[in-house]
Formats: sequence, C-alpha cells, structure tokens
Amino acid sequence: MDTTSSPEIYTVSRLNLEARGLLEGRFPLLWLEGELSNVSRPASGHLYFTLKDEYAQIRAAMFKNRNALLRFTPKAGIQVLARCRVSLYEARGDFQLIIEHMEEAGEGMLRRAFEALKQKLLDEGLFDDARKRPIPSYPTAIGVITSPSGAALQDVLNVLARRYPGLPVYVYPVNVQGKEAAPSIVAALRKANLDKICDLLLLVRGGGSIEDLWAFNEESVARAIASSKLPIISGIGHETDFTIADFVADLRAPTPSAASELATPDANQLRYRLANELQALKRIIENRLATLRQKLETLQSRLDRQHPERHLEQITQRLDELETRLQHAGIRLIEKKSTRLQTLRARIWAQAPSHRLSVQHARLEHLRSALIRHAEGAIQQKHQQLVTLARTLEAVSPLATLQRGYALALKPNSLTPISNAADLQAGELIEVRLARGRVLCQVNKVET
Repeated sequence: MDTTSSPEIYTVSRLNLEARGLLEGRFPLLWLEGELSNVSRPASGHLYFTLKDEYAQIRAAMFKNRNALLRFTPKAGIQVLARCRVSLYEARGDFQLIIEHMEEAGEGMLRRAFEALKQKLLDEGLFDDARKRPIPSYPTAIGVITSPSGAALQDVLNVLARRYPGLPVYVYPVNVQGKEAAPSIVAALRKANLDKICDLLLLVRGGGSIEDLWAFNEESVARAIASSKLPIISGIGHETDFTIADFVADLRAPTPSAASELATPDANQLRYRLANELQALKRIIENRLATLRQKLETLQSRLDRQHPERHLEQITQRLDELETRLQHAGIRLIEKKSTRLQTLRARIWAQAPSHRLSVQHARLEHLRSALIRHAEGAIQQKHQQLVTLARTLEAVSPLATLQRGYALALKPNSLTPISNAADLQAGELIEVRLARGRVLCQVNKVET
C-alpha cells in the first residue's frame, strides 16, 4: 500500500469549523424576509426561532445584546425583515442565521422608503428654507385640504372661527388614507392653485400609524407641495409625527389645530392692539392740531402787523409799470422783425430759386442716366460670371455623372454615399439614386 498518496482525514469538528468559515466569508450581511415560527427565549435572554416562507425554513438566533433593541415582541406568525449573517452552529452542524437587526416587515419597509425619499428630496433642495414661501400675516381666504368627515376639519374650523371670525374658508375634500389618498391630495393642491381664491392653504390630518399617514410620504404629494404657488402650512398627525409633506411645506405645525393658529392672527389681540393704536393716533392728532393752531395764531398776528393792503398797492403800481414797459418793448421788437423780414424777402428774390431749380433738375437727369448705364454694365458682368460658374458647377456636379448612366448608392434617410461594400450587410436596404428618380433595393450578397 502506498502511504504517500493516502487521503487527508478530517474530524467532524474541523469540517464544521471550516464549513462555518466558508459560509461566513462567502455571504456578507444581508436582508431576509420571512415568517417567525418556533419562537423561544430561554433564561439566557437570547432569542431562537425559525424563519420560513411557503417553500423552506431556516433556524435563526438573535443574541441578548441585539434583541434588547427590538421595537416589537416577536411572536409566531409575524412577518419580519431581518438583517443577518449566514453561519453554522458547529456543535450540531446546523445551518443557521445570526440576526443583527429585525423589524416588522411592513413598517420597516415603509421607514426605509421614507428615509430614502427624504434623502433624495433633501439632496434636490426641496427642504431648503430659501425656496419656502412667506406665510401671509393677514390672509384674506384660507383653503383647507383634508377629509370632509375627519375630526381634523372640525378642529380647524373651530379654531379659525374663534381666532379670526368672518374669514372665508374653502374646503377641498380629499382621501387622507389608502391608495386613492395621494392622487386626490395632488389634485386638490392643483385645483386650489387654479382657483386663485385663497392666499394660504392648510394641509391637515389627524394622527395614525405610519401606514395611515403614508399618503403624506408619497413623492407625488411632496412635489405638488413644492410646485404650489400658494404657501402651505402642514398639520399632519400628532406632535411626534413627521411626514415628507411636513419637510416640504412652507411651515409645519404639530397638529391641525396648531396649523389653524399659525395661519391666523388672534382677533382679540388685534382688537386690543387696534384700540391702543387708535388712542395713540388720537393723541398724535390732538398734539398736531394744537401745534397748527398756535402757528396759525402767530401768522395771523404777523399778517395784521404788516398791513397787506399797502403791500397790495405797491404791487399794483409795480404791475402797471411793467405792463407799460412790456408794451414799448413789444412795439420795438415788431418793428425790428418787420425790417428783418423785408431784407430776407429781397435776398430770396435775388437768388432766383426757379432758375436754380431748373439747373438742379438737369443735373439730376444726367446723374440718373449715368447710374442706369453703370447698373446695366454691372448686371451684364455679374450675369456673365454666373453663366461661367454654372458651367463649372455642371461639369463637376454628381448629377452630370448620373446623366452618363452612373448611379449613387445611399443608406436610407442618409446623405452619405456608400463607397465600401464592407459597410453593408446581406438583407440591408439601400437607396440607389439615378439621373431621374430613385430605387429602394435590398442587398442579397456582399463581396469585398
């Protein structure tokens, strides 16, 4: 027997150890979805269970330091999403998973989708304060986008009636939960912008789970809010609830009632402020009237002392003097202009404009004849050049070549001629242009 070629013998523990190393090295951390079964938690605090689907199952372990962070109680039948390592339990040779993190499948997927969309819109700048519209201090009409049957609408209407009675409120009814919620919210936002009857919108809904509020985490709703020309205050859920709509909105309120308070001033405070400002205005007017009254009395006293009638007499005399001087100056100016007019008239007659006009007319006729002769010569010269160029162009034109029986091959819808058979393939369509017309051909064989 040749002992040099005898096979290497493994122990069971060595085989399991190396198999474990291969599994853990081959598979990185991965996400796995399945249903819990056979859940047990011994005194050690570790958690052991089986993950299964319709066709297979696998054992799993989640150690105490990890399962202490769970946000739910693992029970058989719950669908979960787990982040895990593939491993092997050496003592029994069992293929198993080591769970690092686990969450209920539905909520976990929604939260990851929420975070992914939040980061995407953040990178695009939809959350930036610079793009947010200012909230009007004194709105003339408010639009409320919410469910017509929800408690949020009544809370909003009650607060608005208490704080700012008489303010027109327009309700845009929408679904706030379910598959139709996001499209109806987007449609309501667009309609409110097209109506142009409000200068502020409230987007509100009562509290609920992340699934209940998911319509307000849809990308279509976020982009509709961002593209709105009307400022929007969001009041969705409770104070601890945050949605994508809250980040995109121009102002976020913790509740629907708080959104109503942020949207309107307090009428009682306005009345108090108005009363104070009215009293201050009264005092200003009274002080101003007193100052003007004192100034009027001072001016009246000065007017009485200066005898305005005497001043009026002096002004009248001065006016008569200026009127006389003006009349004399006018007469002298008319005489001067009359003399100048007679001189100019004599010079005009001396220049004989009718004769000068006749001379200029004759010169114009001469210039016109010269211009016609020059233009005709230039046209003749250019025509001769055009004929020469046309003959040259015709000599080198590909159309002249076609007239001699040649043809031009082109690829369909292309102006580039085909000069190499290697550029074609059997079955390909080509266009052949003749001196008159064109032919669409199919290549049967290519020889290079």
